[in-house]
Amino acid sequence: MPAMKIRPWIVQKYGGTSIGKLLNTITGSIIPEHLQLYNVAVVCSARSGTSKSKGTTSLLLDAIRLATSSETSTVELDQVINVIKEEHLAAAHIAVREREQQKDRVIFEKLQQDIEKECEHLRSFLKAAWTIGEISERTQDRVLAVGEKLSCRILVASLMTNGVDAEVVLLDDIVQQTYGPSHRDQIKAYRRHPSEFLSALSTTIQIKISKCISKVPVITGFFGAMPESLLHSVGRGYSDLCAALCAAALSAEELQIWKEVDGIFTADPGKMKSARLLATVTSEEAAELTYYGSEVIHPLTIEQISNASISLRLKNVKNPLGAGTIIYPSSSSPGASPAPSSQHLPLSAAELTLHGRESANAKSVFMASNGYYGSTQYRRSPTAVTIKEAITVFNIRSNGRAKPQMFLAQIAERLARHDLTIDLISSSQQMISLAASSSNDGTGIDEAAVELEEIGVVSLARHMSIVSVVGHKMRNMVGVAGEIFSSLASARINIYLISQGASEINISFVVKAQEALLAMEVVHTNVMRIPLHSEQENNFIKGPWLY
Repeated sequence: MPAMKIRPWIVQKYGGTSIGKLLNTITGSIIPEHLQLYNVAVVCSARSGTSKSKGTTSLLLDAIRLATSSETSTVELDQVINVIKEEHLAAAHIAVREREQQKDRVIFEKLQQDIEKECEHLRSFLKAAWTIGEISERTQDRVLAVGEKLSCRILVASLMTNGVDAEVVLLDDIVQQTYGPSHRDQIKAYRRHPSEFLSALSTTIQIKISKCISKVPVITGFFGAMPESLLHSVGRGYSDLCAALCAAALSAEELQIWKEVDGIFTADPGKMKSARLLATVTSEEAAELTYYGSEVIHPLTIEQISNASISLRLKNVKNPLGAGTIIYPSSSSPGASPAPSSQHLPLSAAELTLHGRESANAKSVFMASNGYYGSTQYRRSPTAVTIKEAITVFNIRSNGRAKPQMFLAQIAERLARHDLTIDLISSSQQMISLAASSSNDGTGIDEAAVELEEIGVVSLARHMSIVSVVGHKMRNMVGVAGEIFSSLASARINIYLISQGASEINISFVVKAQEALLAMEVVHTNVMRIPLHSEQENNFIKGPWLY
C-alpha cells in the first residue's frame, strides 16, 4: 500500500450511536481533517436506534429468535427485517443529502441497491432457517455481520459525497482465511490460546486493507466467523476489539475510539457532577474500570493494543477538538517504548507543547504531569471510583462433606451452570462469601442458591452494588485503605464484603444498592480530594492529576 510508506496510520472506531446521529460530523469534518496528516482506517459498529433495544444488532438478534421459534410466523420475521431495511434506507437519504450532481445520484442509487440486496438476502436466509427451525452459533455470526455491513456502506457513501474516496472492507471470513476451513482446527487453535488466536487475525486484516490502495478503508466491526460465535467469545463490545486488531495490522500510531463523551472521568459524570476528565490512565486502570462498571472499552481491546505497543485515545464526536483521554501501552508490554515523536502522534495543541520536545522521556514527563510518577507509574491518590450494579452476595457455610480445597471449586461450578460471574470473593476454611452478577438480567440466582444448599448453608443479600476504587500501584499508597473505610464509617455506610490484594490497583467493597451513590461521593470527595460541584463553582480547584 503506497500510502503506508508516506504517512503514519491511525485507526478510528465509531460506535452505532455516533454513526446514527452524527454521521455528517464524522464524514464531513473529523475524517477529512485527520486525512491531512495521516492515513485513516475506519471501523464501524452497527447503527443504533433511539435505544439499545432498537439498534440494528438487537433487531437482528430478534430476527434470529423469530427464525428459530416454532411459535412464530414468517410475518413477524418479515416485519423485523422490514424495519431494518426502512431505517437504513432512511439513513441513506440523510447520508447523501444533495443529489443534484450526477456523481451523487449514482452514489445514492448504488447505496440504495446495496441495502435492499443485503436485506433481501437476509430475509431469504432467515426464512430458510425458519423452515428447518434452527441456526448454529456460527450461522448467527453471519446474520449479525449484516448490521456492520449496512453501517459501513452508508458511511462510505457519505464520505464519497464529501469528496473522500472510500471502500468497504468485509471481515466476516477472516477466521477461515487465517486458520483454514476446518471447524475442528479453528476450535483447537482458539482454545489453545485465545489471545494469540485473535492476534494472528491481524495478518489477514492487513492483506485485506492493502487492497484498498489509496482509498480510505471502512471496515466492518464484526469479524469472524468465530469458531464458538463472536458474541459468545467476545460479547457485544467486539467492534472495539476489531479496531485494535486493525491497529495492530497497520502498526498504527494510535487507535481512536470515538464516543459521545469526552473520555474517562474520575467518576460517572452522569451521577457525580464533580467528576473530572482524566487526561490519561494506565491500561491496567482502564481494564479494571471497565470490568467494575465503567463502560470504557472492551478488556480484550486493551490487551491487544498493549501487546502491539499502540496508544489508545478516547474522543468525543460532539467535541472533536477535545484532547480526550489517552491510554499508553503498559511499560511491561512486549516492545513497549517511550511515546512516539510529536510528528506522528495525534495531539491537542496543549499536548503538542509538551510532546514537541523529541526526547525519549516525553511519555514519562506527560504521565508525571498527570499524577503518575517514576518507572512504575505509582500514584499518590486513587485515579477513579466506579460502581457495578445488580450484585447478589452469597454466603455459604460448608456442611463439612467436601475437603476445603474442593469447596470453592464446587461453588464455582454451580454458579457457572447458571451464567453467574464471581466478581469478588472472601473465604476461610469453612465459609465463603462472594459477590456475583448475572449476564441474564438476574435469572439463575435462586436456582444456583438451591444447588449450593447441597454443599452448605446458604444465605443471600440481594440488591447490592460493588464500589471499586482504582489507582495504579495503589498497594503502595500508604493508608489509603484506612482512609476509604474510615470515611465510609463516618457516613454510616455498612460494608458487606471487602476485596483487597488480588489486584495492585483496586480496592472493592459491597454496599446496599441504595447507598452506592453516597459511597462513591464519599470516596470521591474525602479520599480523592475532589470537592463537590457546588464548591468547585466558587473556587478554582487544582485537579488531582496535578498534585
